[in-house]
Amino acid sequence: MYVPFENMPPESRIWIYQSNRKFTDDEFNAIASDVKTFIDSWAAHGRDLEASYLLKYNRFIILAVNQESQAATGCSIDASVQFIQQLEQKYSVDLLDKMNVTYRLGEHIAHKPLIDFKKMAKEKAVSEKTIVFNNLVNTIEEFEESWEVPAAESWHSRFF
Repeated sequence: MYVPFENMPPESRIWIYQSNRKFTDDEFNAIASDVKTFIDSWAAHGRDLEASYLLKYNRFIILAVNQESQAATGCSIDASVQFIQQLEQKYSVDLLDKMNVTYRLGEHIAHKPLIDFKKMAKEKAVSEKTIVFNNLVNTIEEFEESWEVPAAESWHSRFF
């Protein structure tokens, strides 16, 4: 059951998927429709999940579940991963590779393989002040507080 993202409780569980490229506006609009359709039918053990999504910067797909109302189960999480894999195939993108880093360069959002980001840190092309997207956050509350942060305040700090 779809609930607007802003109405989800702060402790709701989230999953963040980042694209290895920026989606076009048309792609992102189509993805919004696909995600909404998925959310409307997402269930765990036959019970609808109170769920939502957020799309950001033409790169990120964020799924959320209110675990207090009905917890996501292994099967429901598997269903969401299968859905994300379908999006990967449909749009020829990578959404599941966690070995990539997305960060800001001014107003531009850049995406690099982790090994390249580490090299950039060593060469001082990025710094501890570089704004990174910490996709390891687990709840909406953490997302709002710790998703877009200076590298020094995330797991990326180990590269500096």
